Amino acid sequence: MNPLRFITMLAVSATLHAAEWTDYFEFENIPMPAGIDPQIGAMEVLKDGRMAVAFHRGELMIYTPSSHSWSLFASGLQEPLGMLSEPDGSLLVMQRAELTRLRDVDGDGAADRFETVFDGFGMTGNYHEFAYGPVRDKDGSLFIALGLASNGASIRREIRGTFSSIGELTREQMTEAKDWKSAAAKAGRMYSRVPWRGWILRLSPDGKQMEPYACGLRSPDGIGFDAKGRLLVTDNQGDWRPTSPLFAAKRGDFMGHPASLIWRKDWDGSNPQKISPATFDKLYSPAAGLFPYGELANSPTQPVPAPAGAVPAGLVGQTIIGEMNQNTLVRVLDDEVDGSFQAGLVSFLDHSPLGIGNHRLVFAPDGALFVGKTGLSWAGSTGITRVHWNGKPFFSLDRMKATPEGFVLRFSEPVDETKLAAIKLTRHTYPYTARYGSKRFDEQTLEITRCELSNNNRDLTLTCGPLKQAYLYQVDLSPLLAKSGNALMGKRASYHVAKVP
Repeated sequence: MNPLRFITMLAVSATLHAAEWTDYFEFENIPMPAGIDPQIGAMEVLKDGRMAVAFHRGELMIYTPSSHSWSLFASGLQEPLGMLSEPDGSLLVMQRAELTRLRDVDGDGAADRFETVFDGFGMTGNYHEFAYGPVRDKDGSLFIALGLASNGASIRREIRGTFSSIGELTREQMTEAKDWKSAAAKAGRMYSRVPWRGWILRLSPDGKQMEPYACGLRSPDGIGFDAKGRLLVTDNQGDWRPTSPLFAAKRGDFMGHPASLIWRKDWDGSNPQKISPATFDKLYSPAAGLFPYGELANSPTQPVPAPAGAVPAGLVGQTIIGEMNQNTLVRVLDDEVDGSFQAGLVSFLDHSPLGIGNHRLVFAPDGALFVGKTGLSWAGSTGITRVHWNGKPFFSLDRMKATPEGFVLRFSEPVDETKLAAIKLTRHTYPYTARYGSKRFDEQTLEITRCELSNNNRDLTLTCGPLKQAYLYQVDLSPLLAKSGNALMGKRASYHVAKVP
């Protein structure tokens, strides 16, 4: 064989091989305890390096990585969907009905005291009234998020909290109706007939004081603080949600789903089902990011910041978000316009051995990422996958910044300029209506009038004409290579222009 041809074949083979996530990360499925439904609702790393895991059916177990062993800490919990450890070794667990503190008083490795920290929110017994969190800010305050009820089922006779009269159906009509299908449409696709469904609540560290913090959520399965102290929350596509959004929640925000507005102090008593979307649009605090449905994410979950040692230096501090339906996680590319946070989103570990059902994320002291999976009755999986970076850097998109007429992209290593002409840029928008999900509107392929690398070949300026507010821009970088020949890991980026620079 011609030696030059052999060398060329080796180079091509190396380039193709470098496109696999397994070149950079190790994937290990953690053995699950026997006799347990291995759907993960919550995870937390303890200060001694062990991991607390709450399972969907109510067991809370402690996993010791060094021995791959499990021990039972508590059982009988009701659908736990979040957990935090405390300095004294106790655990805060968000159950469906309350935030609970679990204590091991006698030191035998099992909880023997269960204390109600907070239960000051309403419940109708509807199957969709999930409760998420808690997360803690730098001052020690706790935040929880409450999902709406769904008209996929009725409510129960016994409820907790005040039943709101705002709505087309009375409490009696909504209670275990014999012909619920005929009544369901009048209930509202998702509804909030008891206090604080669809809200983020801020609690004092001891849980004794509560502040209604922000509203407008549908099914916020992911809540967490990023590395800059912003309270991020993901929501799921559905009614009033043309695609799944990412919000940076602030006090007083309305995040788009109107059902929860009836619990605002300034609400006038009107039925949100009877009000035009234009009215809500004036109240709406735009999403910082949008996950294009069916491409990047269908059901985004928990956001967590990546620590040093878990990823290459250029990605440290970036937020990583889980995704239930697709074989991927999502990285958040921070940007700010006039002080407002908005973000690019790019796939991470896509088409890898990670799999689907990626529900809960936690980083261990050694930098390993543990991904807990669930499915419930939706698409998903079970178990826990440990993902560990092997220290080898990879070619990635590290930053995405909006300009008045395009974007500046920063890459982890110099870019091969011969591939720039193949980059594609599109944009589309979504209507804001009560419909369940939406197709894309005004979808366009944009002409890139300027595509220029900086002197170091790492910063790429794309110019496409004036950006449009409330549009989602998508850049296809799949043909791009580094000068080293490395393929790009994470080939499509999406950026929601909440505000034009």
